[in-house]
Amino acid sequence: MHGALIFDLDGTLVESLPGISASLNRALMRHGFPGHGEAAVRGFIGDGARMLVTRALGAGVAEPHLESVLRGFGEDYAASWQNGTSPYPGITDLLADLRARGVALAVLSNKPHTFTTEIVAKLFPEHTFAAVLGHREGMPHKPDPAGALEIAAALGCAPEKCILIGDSTMDLETARNAGMVSIAVTWGYHDRERLLGADKVAENMQELVALLAGFFPGHRAPGRNPSSACFPNG
Repeated sequence: MHGALIFDLDGTLVESLPGISASLNRALMRHGFPGHGEAAVRGFIGDGARMLVTRALGAGVAEPHLESVLRGFGEDYAASWQNGTSPYPGITDLLADLRARGVALAVLSNKPHTFTTEIVAKLFPEHTFAAVLGHREGMPHKPDPAGALEIAAALGCAPEKCILIGDSTMDLETARNAGMVSIAVTWGYHDRERLLGADKVAENMQELVALLAGFFPGHRAPGRNPSSACFPNG
């Protein structure tokens, strides 16, 4: 039996493309750069805000312009992310069921830590996650395993007893680098053919529910604390 579940945020737990795209385009246009359609922005997401803006600007843009657009995006997104960001259908129910089974849940995102914690706090019930970690200054982005291993240590779980669930090759590489099981979901921001390295793949919410039921059968034992349940002897 496995222990903790570590979820990516954007494209896995929440549909955030409309909100990211709108804020990015407003920041670009305010600084005299052309905007992009959602299909293009979808391909920019996954490696943090700086890389998002870098990809949107394209090659050859001077660093001061990049910094200005990045700052503008951050300010706009902080004020407007709730317009265009919501949990995927079925996610909230799935998380509630997993907690009832005593499974420790966590979030690991390349989104800045302040946005990650704010979004999780506003979109999900309190205490849904035992750990929430976004990108912090001085901390490497995924696919570096540092964040995943930090979460595993905080939850008291051996990495090999953790499952990392995400929508991108970045998440799959993170799981592999951390020695964790990976589950790829195909409703996010990387196409199905890019997710071939996953240990398991869920094409829809029903498949994810079935996969996790296999990893975590039955209900929790009475008195188990869901925030710290790691099944260390499983």
